[in-house]
Amino acid sequence: MTLRIGNFSGFYGDRFDAPREMLTGGEVDVLTGDYLAELTMLILARDRLKDPSAGYARTFLRQLEETLGLAHERGVRIVTNAGGLHPAGLADAVRALAGRLGIPVRVAHVEGDDLTARYPGTLAAHAYLGGAGIAECLRAGADVVVTGRVTDAALVTGPAAAHFGWTATDHDRLAGAVVAGHVLECGTQATGGNYAFFRDSGGLRRPGFPLAELHADGSCVITKHPGTGGRVDVGTVTAQLLYETGGARYAGPDVTARLDTVRLSQDGPDRVRVEGVRGEAPPPTLKVGLNRLGGFRNEVVFVLTGLDIEAKADLVKEQMGEALAKSPPAGVRWELARTDRPDAGTEETASALLRLVVRDPSQEAVGRVLSGAAIELALASYPGFHVLAPPGKGSPYGVFEDVYVPQGDVDHVAVLHDGRRVTVDAPHDTAVLDDVPPPALPEPLPPGPARRAALGLVAGARSGDKGGNANVGVWVRSDDTWRWLAHALTAERFRELIPEARELPVTRHVLPRLRALNFLVEGILGEGVAAQARFDPQAKALGEWLRSRHLDIPEALL
Repeated sequence: MTLRIGNFSGFYGDRFDAPREMLTGGEVDVLTGDYLAELTMLILARDRLKDPSAGYARTFLRQLEETLGLAHERGVRIVTNAGGLHPAGLADAVRALAGRLGIPVRVAHVEGDDLTARYPGTLAAHAYLGGAGIAECLRAGADVVVTGRVTDAALVTGPAAAHFGWTATDHDRLAGAVVAGHVLECGTQATGGNYAFFRDSGGLRRPGFPLAELHADGSCVITKHPGTGGRVDVGTVTAQLLYETGGARYAGPDVTARLDTVRLSQDGPDRVRVEGVRGEAPPPTLKVGLNRLGGFRNEVVFVLTGLDIEAKADLVKEQMGEALAKSPPAGVRWELARTDRPDAGTEETASALLRLVVRDPSQEAVGRVLSGAAIELALASYPGFHVLAPPGKGSPYGVFEDVYVPQGDVDHVAVLHDGRRVTVDAPHDTAVLDDVPPPALPEPLPPGPARRAALGLVAGARSGDKGGNANVGVWVRSDDTWRWLAHALTAERFRELIPEARELPVTRHVLPRLRALNFLVEGILGEGVAAQARFDPQAKALGEWLRSRHLDIPEALL
């Protein structure tokens, strides 16, 4: 008995036509759509400030208008977290839509994640719920289930538990579903999108969305509909498994999945078998994401062209420093990007960019103060003075942090399609997370000639954000390369290759079955993506920067 669960959205703004593609491209039993991220919750919270009836992903309604009839005809159930901050509101809107279209659809929703009232000063405070509420809705016959903040993997664990009759103590089976859910959650990242070895991914221009063929024992096959673009292989699945995870234990409200037990194997073209996943009792606490306004931010980018780039930068810094000293913002940050080249053939390639970012609790302190100081230099600074755009009034920025509460302190409720409310009990079997003892490393390669070269010639990487931290997963495709990587890329070497991390805590996790290392870099993103503390605020390209760095690599591997 196989349950085919597909994904049609990895973020709020993903490919609009994906639901139709998944419904018409092949067999599928359940479609899941993931719309929420830390930044999305802040965006929805600001929407709700303007309109109390807002707070959910309106794109989902437009997508459903085009595909609800098709899903009903084919008996495909839809599960999505597009409810955001207002799942009941989206459920009502779906019912209204179905009524207008004349489609008899049973709509249920899950609530209880909203803890904003408990945290004064936040715009949104939401607990990450598991899949048990989704399962209750599906068991009662729902065709569409809308949730607020649940873990991304819950969109798969809920349907799987309902279909196979799993209970809360079926830890190994649930862990397999968590792994499947984590692979599916980011859509086309599992089918070649954002893949380090993208030149090997045929037809990447429009990769298909992923599908998991899930079995009763928790194992699955990751695949995609026939004829769609991209590819599914052990590498693409490994990359997504490492994305935004940490060590061997991947904890969630339903179960803690042991990533160090995952076995991947190619099961044919565009088919990867995932098996052997072990599960443990979930932790006794739930993560709660807090979003609040951190203040106001503004920036100006000075263009420095031709000769004497460093001297020009020093001059404008000195001039702006004197002007800003009259009413200094709380935070001032300069970054010089040397995008210039000597003897350049175009003015753009002869130019460097000097970015000034200011922050303050007051909009006035980052608005007219900055714009006035910058524009007044137009005829009185370095030769060739100009900016990419004049600074504006200053815009609000958000701050994300997470806290933890006991699972039993959150009212997890499934609101069934007939209006009945079912309270979902917290799991009785829980376990506090402990570090897994580090695994044995493989035997190192024998000594031999080495060459200075980019790490990315032999290793892939994928990186992402979790609040103010970033993770970078690094993996290789052969046993010999793993024997080298496991010894060569230590936490200390990582800090050397990524200078931004030299003064930060860096933890290395070893996952031998995946031939992978996962690095957690604490604090590199400041107060989270909404705070825009660095050039790449979500650390999406941190892994690619690491791959571009040079170190001594055995010639036998190149």
